Amino acid sequence: MGAVLLGCAGNKSVVSYKTKKAPKLLKKLKKDNHKGVMLGHEDALAYGIGWKHTKIDSLQSDVKKATNKFPVVMGWDLGGIGDAANLDGVSFNDMKLLAIQSHEKGAINTFNWHPFIYSDTISSWDTSTKIVETILPGGNKHQALILKLDQIATFISSLKTKSNKSIPVIFRPWHEMNGTWFWWGKDYCTPEEYKALFKFTVDYLKRDKGLDNLIIAYSPDRQFYTEKQYLEWYPGDAYVDILGVDNYYDFTENGDGLQAVINKLNIVVGLADERGKLAAFTETGSDKLLDSAWFTDKLSKVLIESELYKKISYVLLWRNRDEEHFYVPYKGHPAFQDFIEFTKNENILLLK
Repeated sequence: MGAVLLGCAGNKSVVSYKTKKAPKLLKKLKKDNHKGVMLGHEDALAYGIGWKHTKIDSLQSDVKKATNKFPVVMGWDLGGIGDAANLDGVSFNDMKLLAIQSHEKGAINTFNWHPFIYSDTISSWDTSTKIVETILPGGNKHQALILKLDQIATFISSLKTKSNKSIPVIFRPWHEMNGTWFWWGKDYCTPEEYKALFKFTVDYLKRDKGLDNLIIAYSPDRQFYTEKQYLEWYPGDAYVDILGVDNYYDFTENGDGLQAVINKLNIVVGLADERGKLAAFTETGSDKLLDSAWFTDKLSKVLIESELYKKISYVLLWRNRDEEHFYVPYKGHPAFQDFIEFTKNENILLLK
């Protein structure tokens, strides 16, 4: 369908495994590299401001409440896998059904992962001990990683269409590794350890578990200024299909500014082009949207005025937990009309 005719940075994609489903999604992502950039939203169908999903046949979305259209990219979090619900309270059964329904409507699902390792008490933000070295092959907690990857494989394998075909999805593990807030961040493991963790994760899921429907995304935080810095943690072309960046801070008054957002995205686009990969703005947004013109004054300048929309597959806004933590405005919020105006641009793609 038209809403998934997207821009990409290169004219080919590298997939290191003989997959069946993933190349079809890659082809869909890059079909028209001048059409526009897909809009995505984390947990878009699971909950929003003043509502929570209850019925599978009655879909809601805060994006739809504003635009009368759903986002094209649906973000989900696998943190808490193995429990009944994820770390944000989304039932994994609901997530499964909503991801399937999203696919059948023409949307694309992307899964990030804020893992609990060892036990439910050690979250992604617990940096009290160096975990990575213990969960790599040969480490004394390696089986804890295997257990979580097995649970992810079981979940991803359950994503089937009505005709029992696997649904291709984007998987974005171990993100923002060049920050210091996650236990796989730069202060808690070496680049070599991180690369080994990333490679093992992909090898185990694709080779050992046989998942042929995964597109792998690599997404550092905005803390880079050169290609060399961006690639410091890069596991290699054989392990990555999408080059991304997560950038919230540079939009703030304390950040590097809009031109820096553009420059960093251009670094991502350039590297993706060289490697035949897709480029994406894998996370961004303004929490609570205190700037009521953030979408038209800032995000539009980054994506539209710079013409990056021609080169970037998608942009993902973070989740709408409640009125104290949200990235898509709700009716009555000062940024509500601004968001509507932003999405009216023909180069911002929504699900029709």
